[in-house]
Amino acid sequence: MNIEWNIETFILLGGAGISFIASMFVMKISWKQYGILYITAAIIGEILDIVFVKLDLFYYPYKLFHNMPISPYTLVMTIFPFYVIFGVRYSPMPWKYKFPFYMTIIHLGMTGEVLAQYFTKVIEYGEHWDTWDSYIWWWLFILGFELVGGLIVSKEYRTPISEDVFKYGNLGWYITQFIFTATVFLGGVLLGTKI
Repeated sequence: MNIEWNIETFILLGGAGISFIASMFVMKISWKQYGILYITAAIIGEILDIVFVKLDLFYYPYKLFHNMPISPYTLVMTIFPFYVIFGVRYSPMPWKYKFPFYMTIIHLGMTGEVLAQYFTKVIEYGEHWDTWDSYIWWWLFILGFELVGGLIVSKEYRTPISEDVFKYGNLGWYITQFIFTATVFLGGVLLGTKI
């Protein structure tokens, strides 16, 4: 195991630990239904990750486990499934309000990925991959599992955020607008400094 006193180890172990513990709080509502969704998201996420790495779209220079050279299993098998089960549990019921909810989650996740890509050795994009590709795949993965989660997790085990929270002038509206504006602005600044 490659544990050193650096930002990469902190991100990989801290991110995995926090997301796994948070996942336990979501799954305790229905271990069976959320557990199946969590495991399914982890397996599909890992398969996609391995395919993308094999296609040289991105790679992971820093590895916690030397004998597992392809993927940081700690992140892919904890953070993405957490996003999935968190989204399925709390996303508003009407689809027009799911968009700002998931936009907030995806923009926060993409911010973490972009910062890791530019300032650490956790992930590096290949020649044929960029931030836009990751952004699209985040949306496909998360919304795909919103649909799958609707089939696996019954409504009685979901706690959707009220749609009123996301209406103009309410707290949720301000939070989503702030996160969207801040992440797009920071992305533009970062891109501008790298050109």
